[in-house]
Amino acid sequence: MEILGYLLAMLVGVSLGLIGSGGSILTVPILVYVMGVNPVLATAYSLFIVGSTALVGGVQSALQKKVDFKTVLIFGIPSIAAVYATRLWLVPVIPDVIFSTGSFVFTKPIALMILFAIVMILASYSMIKPSKNKAVEEHEKITYNYPMILLEGAVVGVLTGLVGAGGGFLIIPALVLLARMPMKLAVGTSLFIIAVKSLIGFIGDIQGSEVIDWKLLGVFTGFAVAGIFIGILLSKKIHGNHLKKGFGWFVLIMGIYIIIKELFLK
Repeated sequence: MEILGYLLAMLVGVSLGLIGSGGSILTVPILVYVMGVNPVLATAYSLFIVGSTALVGGVQSALQKKVDFKTVLIFGIPSIAAVYATRLWLVPVIPDVIFSTGSFVFTKPIALMILFAIVMILASYSMIKPSKNKAVEEHEKITYNYPMILLEGAVVGVLTGLVGAGGGFLIIPALVLLARMPMKLAVGTSLFIIAVKSLIGFIGDIQGSEVIDWKLLGVFTGFAVAGIFIGILLSKKIHGNHLKKGFGWFVLIMGIYIIIKELFLK
């Protein structure tokens, strides 16, 4: 199962390399159901794995001039503050047992996995539905809706902190719609935002009481980083829209499975 988990880790990188999102949506279920990691700890590991992998992809994009660093700052500052605060202060105060009814006990790990599954289902919808937005031209000037970008940055940060999701499926539409950014530039910029806020969020966990398995984390991250290079190569040969829709259906099925497993198959 451990070998299978590391091989599946490559899919995390492939997803980030192909569509700029979806890495954390795969990481947490792989860690929990294949590697046997506690769900609360898995969300912390996900921040490091996805952050490191996205950083590699972000540097690649920056070298190709596909990163807008002004946007990284505008979107990233509220997002970074929110994810750091959430990991350091909010997650630790969530009670281990939230409520119980009869023989069913709704625990903190179950709550985080259910929340994660809901995020997966919402993400799948954004991937499956056909895009109705007019494409932004490569030469079109970037304009900023500052209040909305700051608000969404904070919301994505809290979400990242709670479930370890990088939030690329929220960041990319926000950049395209709120900053009028071309899609390729939005993907590269998103990777940098995901990397910075995820890694800073993970620092909040290091400062807590969690014991980190650095060997598992390092090997898993290595396979994920290898996957992002595969994803970048495949992105030149596979049409992004077809791949995104297929991945969306997979994410939808996984989200429904997690809800059923956590609530009914314990």
